[in-house]
Amino acid sequence: MSRAKRYNAFSEELKRLFGCRVQRISVDAGFSCPNRDGTLDTQGCIFCGGHGSGSHGIPRDLAVAGQIEDGKEVMRRKYKAERFIAYFQAYSNTHAPLAHLKTLYAEALTVPDVVGLIIATRPDCLPDEVLDYLRDLSLQTYLWLELGVQSIHDRTLAFIHRRHDYGCSVDAIERAKARGLRVCAHVILGLPGETGEEMLAMAGELNRLRVDGVKLHLLHVMKGTVLAEMYGRGELQVLERDEYAGMVCDFLERLDARILIHRLTGDGGHDNLVAPLWSLKKFEILNLIDAELERRGTHQGIRLSP
Repeated sequence: MSRAKRYNAFSEELKRLFGCRVQRISVDAGFSCPNRDGTLDTQGCIFCGGHGSGSHGIPRDLAVAGQIEDGKEVMRRKYKAERFIAYFQAYSNTHAPLAHLKTLYAEALTVPDVVGLIIATRPDCLPDEVLDYLRDLSLQTYLWLELGVQSIHDRTLAFIHRRHDYGCSVDAIERAKARGLRVCAHVILGLPGETGEEMLAMAGELNRLRVDGVKLHLLHVMKGTVLAEMYGRGELQVLERDEYAGMVCDFLERLDARILIHRLTGDGGHDNLVAPLWSLKKFEILNLIDAELERRGTHQGIRLSP
């Protein structure tokens, strides 16, 4: 557990491992998604914008190495970072032939001061040959595999047009863990139709699957998405700020304390976000979560039996 936080912060783990400030640099390597390129469908998930979820601000006109070099300057100036992790973020970053994946990951690792990779993908984009390669790569560099689980409830996954079920996520996590890979699961709080109890049930499932990290996401309504159309018709409600902060604290209390917290919230970018606009003030939300944990006198994993 971080000394500064009441949860197991990924940033503190990186500082402990590398002895300095380490920052992720988001990369768009030109991948698509089976839910957009026609492999499964062309519509995509109802929350996903035109550049892939959560990937705004990446200089896509540059090659992978150029994007990282550009990001290094920003991270050095903004955070005084000394080492960097290349974060393959946009779309599904294992959705390509293995030879192409090897070329892109190798390019990222040639950039000076890059100490590892984070590879974000869908659970249905992980054939065994890719997992075998990632296992071998993880012996050479610091590596995380991020999986977009989003929800454990099949009716929700069908509603958001995910085009895989929860069993697919379980299978991918188990096959990755069997190879010794570090697995970070993405889950979204506030998905349409889910109750508070159903959202919190995800913590127990992640404990059971023994994931190594978790990213909590607030449901964002982005311009040009099916979700934005629903919101415009009054068919969707998003969580209020205090409601979300309370839900995050409830979730953390039920999450195994060994699990690293990679993210507790995020923003959709000023240009494309429709709602909730309060999410643009990211650090206010993080401070609110810290204050609520302090007020409760609680911490990550407190509700689990010893």
